[in-house]
Amino acid sequence: MSRLSRLSPLFLFITASFFMGLYGGLYEPSFNNYLAQVHHISEIARGGLEFPRELPGFLMAFILALLIFLPDTRIALLAAAMVGFSLWGQGFLAPNMRMVVFWMLLWSTGQHLFMVLKSSVALRLAEPGHEGRTLGTIGAMEAGGALLGMLLVYFGVSYFHFSFPVIFGLGGSFALLAALILFPIKPEPMKRPPHYLLFKKRYTLFYLLNVLFGARKQIFLTFGPWVLIQIFHCEVSTFAILGLVGTGFGLFFRPWLGRAIDDWGEKIILALEAIVLIAICLLYAFSIRWFSAPLALLVIMACYVTDQLLFAVSMARTTYLNRIAESSDDIAPTLSMGVTIDHAVSMVVPLGGGLLWAHYGFEWVFLAATVIALGNLVAAFFLPAHALQPDTAPDASA
Repeated sequence: MSRLSRLSPLFLFITASFFMGLYGGLYEPSFNNYLAQVHHISEIARGGLEFPRELPGFLMAFILALLIFLPDTRIALLAAAMVGFSLWGQGFLAPNMRMVVFWMLLWSTGQHLFMVLKSSVALRLAEPGHEGRTLGTIGAMEAGGALLGMLLVYFGVSYFHFSFPVIFGLGGSFALLAALILFPIKPEPMKRPPHYLLFKKRYTLFYLLNVLFGARKQIFLTFGPWVLIQIFHCEVSTFAILGLVGTGFGLFFRPWLGRAIDDWGEKIILALEAIVLIAICLLYAFSIRWFSAPLALLVIMACYVTDQLLFAVSMARTTYLNRIAESSDDIAPTLSMGVTIDHAVSMVVPLGGGLLWAHYGFEWVFLAATVIALGNLVAAFFLPAHALQPDTAPDASA
């Protein structure tokens, strides 16, 4: 610990973020297969599990209010420790669904807490004028950790026959190592904001976009992998490969998307996202009927990776809010309100999707998602047009 204390706080935090990415690369590709292969749950149960999984996100503003007496890095340490212990519990102490839900609640609370604290701690530790670069470095290290974790899953499962307890135990150990690395960083008291949540009529369209995103996100997070598992019988190694491909493309897609939002505006980007989502929904629903089984599998895999990339479009909602905000003080509590609304929808929609799958078939889940994507397209047209920047505006003298 004395050696750790001699390293710079920013280096320690970046390293901890790397190990949190590494745990995610092990856990995320494996969890759905774990539910299907170990606990053999139904589509309805899989949809219902999203309620406890998303509940901590819905309550995050209230959880932070309860923990406000702790310094920032101590909350981040607590979050990483919660993730670590929950993964060990999921791997070795979950003989039934009751315990699965318990460990999942603990994991989700820790994961959401760390996500919330990550940016604020990073900005505090960054050198003045290098905040953006610092956030970019942390994001790159997390992505690198996730890539390494997915490689461990692929080779571990394919060549060394890793079991789920081994995968979760490794992931939990990396999260606990992140907590250990966070300990020497000098903590700073949290500042109580004037508002944890803010609701104003001016931001109604932003809230609606979050409702639609919460519904669309959870259908794909829950039932996109479930199609590959239940219809095409894909194993953990397949999801590790898809995760590697998606993360690799994301390293180039995210910077391009950021520039596109600046150049084209949120209206065009969100409309294009909705159009692509409509195509993805229809392909998920009908590929098995339109194509041969091997080709349908490739199409669904491409849809899975594309959808993962499209999650980055959430940046456009944030920049839209930044453009219309009455005051900079409105941004953080309005974003928190958006996240709360998103998670409220995320808790309810998957259960409906599970019921649709069980009674009418998986195609109807994605037909319902098509309707949501159409709602996204309609909402996008209500966004204000993008104003050209001075350096990109047409020359008036031309």
